[in-house]
Amino acid sequence: MRVAVVGAGIVGVTTAYELVSDGHEVTVFDRRASVAAETSFANAGVVAPGYVTPWAAPGMPGKVLRQLFSEHAAARLVRPYPPGLLRWLWRWWRACDVRRYQTHRARLIRLARYSQQRLHTLTSQLNLEYEQAPGMTVLLRSDRELKLARPGLAVLTELGVRHQLIDAAQARVHEPGLNPDMPLHAAIHLPDEEVGNCRQFAHLLRQEAAQRGAMFRFHRLVQGLTGGTAPTLRHRPLAHLDPSQLPGAEHETTQPEPEGSEEFDAIVVCAALDSRTLLAPLKLKVRMAPVHGYSVTAPLRHNGEDAGLGPRSTLMDERYKVAISRLGKRVRVAGSAELGGNLNEIDDAAEATLYKVLDDWFPGCALQAKAQVWKGARPMLPDGPPVIGASGVPGVWLNIGHGSSGWALACGSARLLADQLSGREPSIDPEGFGAERLR
Repeated sequence: MRVAVVGAGIVGVTTAYELVSDGHEVTVFDRRASVAAETSFANAGVVAPGYVTPWAAPGMPGKVLRQLFSEHAAARLVRPYPPGLLRWLWRWWRACDVRRYQTHRARLIRLARYSQQRLHTLTSQLNLEYEQAPGMTVLLRSDRELKLARPGLAVLTELGVRHQLIDAAQARVHEPGLNPDMPLHAAIHLPDEEVGNCRQFAHLLRQEAAQRGAMFRFHRLVQGLTGGTAPTLRHRPLAHLDPSQLPGAEHETTQPEPEGSEEFDAIVVCAALDSRTLLAPLKLKVRMAPVHGYSVTAPLRHNGEDAGLGPRSTLMDERYKVAISRLGKRVRVAGSAELGGNLNEIDDAAEATLYKVLDDWFPGCALQAKAQVWKGARPMLPDGPPVIGASGVPGVWLNIGHGSSGWALACGSARLLADQLSGREPSIDPEGFGAERLR
């Protein structure tokens, strides 16, 4: 089959690879200059199935409200508010029901576990070398945080996720670089979770897909889709991007192409937030909101050669919901959930929180003068799980709505989509990920 994939983030790249590996003729369209140039560019890099959970959780609305006026809030409401935000918040609030939360979390963990397995398979089979490290440690600053974490520990036990509740001394054995003067009450160690460089992986997998025949067409804006027996994709060229828009991004030189309208046997939409505009004319209402996240990436002092300098793998500060990850000779601090605001404007308070958490646990470990600050828009559905599979419109397929867990879910989502498109029985139950949720 001739298949078009719209979007070259981590979800689009993994989808393209799985489809071309199945023997399809694949063409990927993206408005940027290369893969993983937006939400996948500088995310936290955490692959932790045990901690993949819906943002719509019991008690979450109250937590968000209490934090709105906090100096170092994990969640913020920022003007200007995007259109439809009130409707999205209403659906999100309804999804915080305990029963719905438990259902959605079970679906997410099922997919996240499968995705991690698929990630490991691809990494091994293709000999992919990218920055990665095993293990994850959740830091609990106080007894109150430990008490709040205990129900989650029970869930991890029920789901069979390997974990160990440890004291501060044991935590510092796993992470010897932790600041000895910073109070630490307890920690949760998860040996099977990990951190990996999402963007590096995407570039490597793009190369593998291209070697198998996949074509990547960058600087192309997809203007619209039509379904049917021969679904059609309309696109036009974009001017080359200003490199300053994406510091450190790789930009490829391509010959400008004319506007076009092409027929395919199937079109797979992996366009994150842009999916809303593309699918609206097809009578598919994608109620998705941008939840902005931030990261700061900086070189470690002495190139990270001192084993006690900076993190060994990845840590989560439970109080501030901030991840600190080791990526080769760099450290990345990521967090915040910002509703509203502008993608091109950095909120000083959100950035300050990331630096605070890094300095609390690893003071002086990074060359902050050389830090790269990034902000991305996570494509969040109000209830949590992504939508994967046939859209209900003939010839149009969906792999969208992964929220803050795109990296953790991408490989499994892509394999699930490819199996469904090819008419094979998927390796995991696709229940709960269908497009009927959009209706």
